Amino acid sequence: MNFIQKNFKGILVCFLIAIPSWLIGKSFPVIGGPVIAILAGMVITCFWTEKGTAESGIKWTSKIILQTAVVLLGFGMNLGVILQTGKQSLPIIISTISTSLIIAWLLRKVLNVPSNTSILVGVGSSICGGSAIAATAPVIDADDTEVAQAISVIFFFNVIAAVLFPVLGNALGFDTTSGNAFGVFAGTAINDTSSVTAAASTWDSMWNLGSETLNTAVTVKLTRTLAIIPITLVLSLIRAKSAAKDGKSSGKFSLKRAFPMFILYFIIAAVITTVCMSLGVNADVFAPLKELSKFFIIMAMAAIGLNSNVVKLVKSGGKPILLGASCWVGITVVSLAMQHIMHIW
Repeated sequence: MNFIQKNFKGILVCFLIAIPSWLIGKSFPVIGGPVIAILAGMVITCFWTEKGTAESGIKWTSKIILQTAVVLLGFGMNLGVILQTGKQSLPIIISTISTSLIIAWLLRKVLNVPSNTSILVGVGSSICGGSAIAATAPVIDADDTEVAQAISVIFFFNVIAAVLFPVLGNALGFDTTSGNAFGVFAGTAINDTSSVTAAASTWDSMWNLGSETLNTAVTVKLTRTLAIIPITLVLSLIRAKSAAKDGKSSGKFSLKRAFPMFILYFIIAAVITTVCMSLGVNADVFAPLKELSKFFIIMAMAAIGLNSNVVKLVKSGGKPILLGASCWVGITVVSLAMQHIMHIW
C-alpha cells in the first residue's frame, strides 16, 4: 500500500504519456513510440517543473520499468534460429560492433564527451539503438539526461538511415534480384529495429522482392541484439572493479554484486522461448510479451523525458551528435568492406 501511495501518481503520468506515444509510433514507425514519448516528456517538464509527489513514481518508472522491458525482450528471441540463420552475418556484426565501441572510446577524450554518454551512443549505434541503451543505462548508472542525449542522437541517424540507405544501396550496385545483400547491409549498419525494418521494406518495394530483404535484415538485427548480453556484462564488471578500486563499494570485488540480475532474467526469457519453440510452441504465443516490452520501453522513455533538462540537452548536443556520426560512418564503411571481402556484395 505504501508503494502505491508513493509511486502511483508518477507511474500514471508516464502511462498516460505512453499510450498516445505508442499509437502515434505505430503510424510513424521510422520515428517510433520511444522518441515521441521522450520528446513529450521533455515538453511537459518545461511547464511542470515541480513534480511533487509524482517524482518518486517517475524515477521508479525510468529504472524498474526500463529493466522489466529489457527482460521481456528476451521472449522475442529464439536463440537457435538466430544463431543458425545469423552465421553469415556474424563476422560482420562482430566487426561493426567493435568498430563503433573503439571509435566511441577514442573520441570520448578527443571531443570531451561524458563517459556514460559516449558508452550509450557507442552501444546504441553498434547493437540495437534504444534497446541497447535501455539495457546499458542501469548497468553504468547513467542518469536520465545522458540516456535522453543518447536516444536523441540515435533517433537522428535512424531517420537519415531509413531514407538514405535504399538510395545508397542502389548507387553502390547491390543485387536487385535478391534481398540478401541489402538485408545484411541494413541489418548490420542501421542501429534501430524500426529503421532497419523501414529501409528493408523500402528495398523490397523498390525491386518487388516480397519480404525477402525484410526477413534477412530482421534476422541479422536480432543476431546483433544478442550482443547486449556480453557487452552489458563486461561493462558491469568494469564498473564494479573501478568502484572497488576507488573505495566506493564495500569489501572486495564481487561478481554477484556486479552481475546485473535483469540481464540474467533476459537470458532466461530467451532460453524459455528457445525451448518452447523447439517443442513446437507457436511464436505468436510470445507476441503479447514482445508488445508489452515495447510499451514498457515507451513508458520508461516518457519518465526519462520528464526527468531531462532540455536546455542542458540542447547546449551539449553538438559533440554527442558528432560522436554518433563518427560511429555510424565507421559501422557503414566496415559493413560494406566486410561484405565485399566475404563476396556478399
